[in-house]
Amino acid sequence: MCQDQNCKCKKPYYITTAIAYTSGKPHIGNTYEIVLADSIARFKREQGYDVRFQTGTDEHGQKIELKAQEAGVTPQEFVDGVASQIRGIWDLMNTSYDKFIRTTDKDHEETVQKIFKKLYDQGDIYKGYYEGLYCTPCESFFTESQLVDGKCPDCGREVQPAREEAYFFKMSKYADRLIEHINTHPEFIQPVARKNEMMNNFLLPGLQDLCVSRTSFTWGIPVSFDPKHVTYVWLDALTNYITGLGYDCDGNHGELYNKYWPADLHLIGKDIIRFHTIYWPIFLMALDVPLPKQVFGHPWLLQSGEKMGKSKGNVLYADTLVEMFGVDAVRYFVLHEMPFDNDGVISWELMVERLNSDLANILGNLVNRTVSMSNKYFGGEVQNRGVGSAEDEDLKAVTLAAVKKAEAKMDELRVADAISEIFNIFRRCNKYIDETMPWALAKEEAKKDRLATVLYNLVEVLAIGASVLESFMPETSAKILAQLNASKRTLEEMEEFGRYPSGTRVTDKPEILFARMDVNKVLEQVAGQKQEEGGDIKEEDDVQEENVIDIEAKPEITYDDFARLQFQVGEIIACEAVAKSRKLLCSQVKIGSQVKQIVSGIKAYYSPEEMVGKKVMVVVNLKPAKLAGILSEGMLLCAEDAEGNLSLMVPEKAMPAGAEIC
Repeated sequence: MCQDQNCKCKKPYYITTAIAYTSGKPHIGNTYEIVLADSIARFKREQGYDVRFQTGTDEHGQKIELKAQEAGVTPQEFVDGVASQIRGIWDLMNTSYDKFIRTTDKDHEETVQKIFKKLYDQGDIYKGYYEGLYCTPCESFFTESQLVDGKCPDCGREVQPAREEAYFFKMSKYADRLIEHINTHPEFIQPVARKNEMMNNFLLPGLQDLCVSRTSFTWGIPVSFDPKHVTYVWLDALTNYITGLGYDCDGNHGELYNKYWPADLHLIGKDIIRFHTIYWPIFLMALDVPLPKQVFGHPWLLQSGEKMGKSKGNVLYADTLVEMFGVDAVRYFVLHEMPFDNDGVISWELMVERLNSDLANILGNLVNRTVSMSNKYFGGEVQNRGVGSAEDEDLKAVTLAAVKKAEAKMDELRVADAISEIFNIFRRCNKYIDETMPWALAKEEAKKDRLATVLYNLVEVLAIGASVLESFMPETSAKILAQLNASKRTLEEMEEFGRYPSGTRVTDKPEILFARMDVNKVLEQVAGQKQEEGGDIKEEDDVQEENVIDIEAKPEITYDDFARLQFQVGEIIACEAVAKSRKLLCSQVKIGSQVKQIVSGIKAYYSPEEMVGKKVMVVVNLKPAKLAGILSEGMLLCAEDAEGNLSLMVPEKAMPAGAEIC
């Protein structure tokens, strides 16, 4: 970074993810990468860097062609649909990418053709025949000796014999130069275990020339001077990192390329480390383009200890998890549970445990207690009256040190460790409350100044903690700061304690950030969703009575059971769609003199505009729960037909809001 403190310039920082293959919907293990990259990009911005964050989709290859045929659509139609789905999930996860590139973008395809021609013209690519064993899912050729138990060494699937005319790249021409670069740039491949694997298993034994075109299918970028060939998918896909910046073979590069290349970080899964640390740098050497500064091969997120796969029936998707837990809870989990260089584990049980212990208890309860006590004892006004103690100094020291430690961990890409440092701040706050016992101080008028100071310290620490949390849980950070009526701090401002303006008022309505969940109920809900998605097909009776539906009878109840439920008429006075949810509307429902917030899965049947003004039937005394991260304080009653269409239950005659339904 620039050492001149008065300089307004920003050092560029270019970070990329691997581009997602458009063969299908990405699972949470795929989604982890974009969230990880987003947290790094956001933190780099906080450090003052001018960040360029690129992601996108890889859309060519034989596998895509076959998938499109199976679906009865053109390859372009197929990838358009999947690319839209992928981008939708990236947006759902609140990721702040600057560029979403698609390898079917015309400017990308044209540049790839120019790159292929340039490499051919300078003698790095030649025509020949390939005979070997081909893995369609990996789009890769292998020799017999490279197979593991006769199967693809990368994915473990079957390989097929293949022989076809092809163009080849002279990999061995650049092998020694790449080995030297890796040896003289120890930071180039991270973690170190990935570097050792590439050197010992591939580079040192010697590189074979690489097949860079195919003729057995057509869904790819045609070789401009030999159009019966299409470009090998990895030569096409890897170049996105420079084509997305405006790289030009003739040297007429775009402004973004001149500013941001070489990339500071390629963030990829460990399963494609070979392509990014051997093929990609060699392609760049042949083009006389500087190599990226670092390639980080992150570990996998395993479902209960196993790699996710549709055939195993253990795939988890981000949108499903978000609907259950909310965006920031999912972001927290995947970032916190993934070690630096070992695989992480995800399960429904572990998600609930982390939500309850870390998010609801350590963080959410802390914020709620602090805001509530400020309102209870001082009408919401937070004042620093300067009555300190040893506990205060330790709280301040732990907080300021944790911010520095988190920044140091982020510089090493140890994101999980950085989050742990931040949560150490919140743990220390909870301990501080136990040490100072504000409820006891409140009983003595003479200790009111000390009580005010304690609450000020808590609010100040929360403002710091919420600010440094923003890169990982942006929505939660904003909610905490809003409750404190505080502005987000810069990292420089977090070096000093006491910036929260004395006399500021916190909100008088503290929001529950994370509601605790019952693991058994979550598992029951998951099982119900799976059964519903499984699509049990029921044969219809030969004779059906029109407009009549028979449903499975529930167990009989007594009047006392029924009397425990409270039904009232409610009037919807405001309604809005829940952001990034396909199903949910959030309504403000007036019931007597109260207004309750109710979240309902009726977005497909009612617009927010037509909801406003309706008189509806409400279950009032249902235990509050969070849906998509939003508190719901009741339930709107609906009828459902055989096709699953919903209709709100409304009073037959005009009834006032609050009227009891009995």
